[in-house]
Amino acid sequence: MNFYPRFVRPLLFTLNPEWLHHTLIQQLHQLSNQEGLRRFVHQQFSYNHLALHQQIWDCHFPNPLGLAAGFDKDGLAWHWWSDFGFGFAELGTVTPTAQLGNPPPRLFRLPQDQGIINRMGFNNQGVAHLEKQLTQEKLINTWEPEKRQIPIGINLGKGKNTPLDRAWQDYLYGFQCLKNYGDYFVINVSSPNTPNLRDLQVQSLLKTILEALQQENGREKPLLIKISPDLENGAIIDILELVTTYHLAGVIATNTTITRPHLKSPHAQEMGGLSGRPLTRRSTEVIHLIYQQMHGQLPIIGVGGIFSAADAWEKITAGACLLQIYTGWVYRGPGIVKEILLGLVEKLTALNLTTITQAVGLAHHSDWLSYNNPK
Repeated sequence: MNFYPRFVRPLLFTLNPEWLHHTLIQQLHQLSNQEGLRRFVHQQFSYNHLALHQQIWDCHFPNPLGLAAGFDKDGLAWHWWSDFGFGFAELGTVTPTAQLGNPPPRLFRLPQDQGIINRMGFNNQGVAHLEKQLTQEKLINTWEPEKRQIPIGINLGKGKNTPLDRAWQDYLYGFQCLKNYGDYFVINVSSPNTPNLRDLQVQSLLKTILEALQQENGREKPLLIKISPDLENGAIIDILELVTTYHLAGVIATNTTITRPHLKSPHAQEMGGLSGRPLTRRSTEVIHLIYQQMHGQLPIIGVGGIFSAADAWEKITAGACLLQIYTGWVYRGPGIVKEILLGLVEKLTALNLTTITQAVGLAHHSDWLSYNNPK
């Protein structure tokens, strides 16, 4: 388990982070038909246990740990993510047309803080390209496909130059084009790297987006909203009112932060969104808040600073039924998925719980102390 952080990561971290990421995605794309390699990866990094299975939004999740949006923006490697052990994966953020994003350098590692700062700016090849990838890749013959089918989410964003009052058109267009390919869809109004995007979190603008999407959707596909950790609690509660009004299927808590809490790394003051360990506490606080406000009735995807089974467990007991990682995967390597899943099963066993669903929101239960301190 220590091989990657001790030997592989130091070598990889000498390379330009954006070049390395691009190269990895391209290589996975080119190796998509190498069934022997994919079988090996599956055997090394996947872990299956019935206690981790869940049925949410009429989708079967073989485990609660997913790959966060931003890693595979254009869906070039989506068919690999189950082989790496993920229980689901989220593609995007995708915008109506291709855009280059912000000028480089725009991706920075913060090794002393176990964080990453990015100001990518929704760089992606656009809706049509993602639709083409998903259409083509469905024709690939895969080994043991029943073991590789995981829910795929699609994260939708607005174009950089689209005025805020017409942002709803971008989200609607993306949803219309990709509706048949995603198991769930995410309305991303919380990235700090597209000018004024976070202003869409105010009720007046958000209403227009949600109304347009649900009118098109007819509540057929699960629609979620991804929120910022930098919102005041009152603003989060306001968003939850709209979540209820427009029958959204869930919330992703949270996106990256623009705060810089006691960082030590050389690139700590770079502009952009901060992810990783510095976000752990706040994202968990937001999960607690949402679970309390919604009385445990709204599915929450918890993301932000998950590096271990203990981190994952804390977010699940706070109220998250699903989790996502990105920065933890970069720092701990592909073995982190299996490590976390094994750890979650150990915690369930120690508490005599038979399914991960029983642990969701456990920290809010009056008998939590007895669960947390078994004799």
